[in-house]
Amino acid sequence: MIGIIAMILEKIKIFPLPGDIVIKKGNFVIIIPITSMILFSLVLTLMLNLIFKR
Repeated sequence: MIGIIAMILEKIKIFPLPGDIVIKKGNFVIIIPITSMILFSLVLTLMLNLIFKR
């Protein structure tokens, strides 16, 4: 699931954000999306609180 989200964000040029860790060695790339996941978690938490706070 996280990989699919990362692929979508990469296509729309939001990913990687400053603070994300990107390691490139030849044709091998590791992306550790720390900032992206914190931002995603905050947005999702706010949305769910607005929906279920009735």
